[in-house]
Amino acid sequence: MLNKLRQLGNQIDSRYASDSELQFVDGYIASFDNRIIAYQTIKSVEKEIVETVLKRLQTNHPELLLPKGEDMQAKWKQDTFRVLRHSAMTVLIDDPELLKQQFLYWFQTIMQAFGAQPACDATYLIMQDVVREKLPIEVADMLCPILEVNREMLGLSAKKT
Repeated sequence: MLNKLRQLGNQIDSRYASDSELQFVDGYIASFDNRIIAYQTIKSVEKEIVETVLKRLQTNHPELLLPKGEDMQAKWKQDTFRVLRHSAMTVLIDDPELLKQQFLYWFQTIMQAFGAQPACDATYLIMQDVVREKLPIEVADMLCPILEVNREMLGLSAKKT
C-alpha cells in the first residue's frame, strides 16, 4: 500500500490522480477491517503457530535444527517470531514489496551467511500448513502468500537470486 502510494505520487507529479489510479486505495479501505482482524488473530496465536511448526520440524527434519551438531532451536524461534511478526504487519498494510525492501533482503543475507536456507524453506512451507489449520480461512488466505514470499526469499530458492 505504501509503495503503491509512493509510486502514484511519483507518476502524477503536479496533477490530480484519476479515479482508476486511485482504485487500489478503495480496495485497501474496503479490506481494512478484515486486515485488522487478521493482524489481531495472527498476534493471538503466534506462539501456537511457531510451537507447532517447531514440533513438526523436530519430527520431520531434526537435522535442520542441529547443523554441525549445534542446537539452533532458540535462535530458530527468535528468527521465526521476527519473520511472522513482519508478515502480520504486511497483512495489515498490504505491502509485500515493503516487506522485501525493509526486511527480507537484509535477512536473506544473514540466512545465506549461516547456511540456513534449508531450515527457512522447510519452516515457511510447514508454516503455511499450520496457518491453514489454526487460522480462519480468510486470515490464512491473506497470510499464506506472504509466507510463500518469505520461503522464496529466505529458503532454497534464494540461492538462485
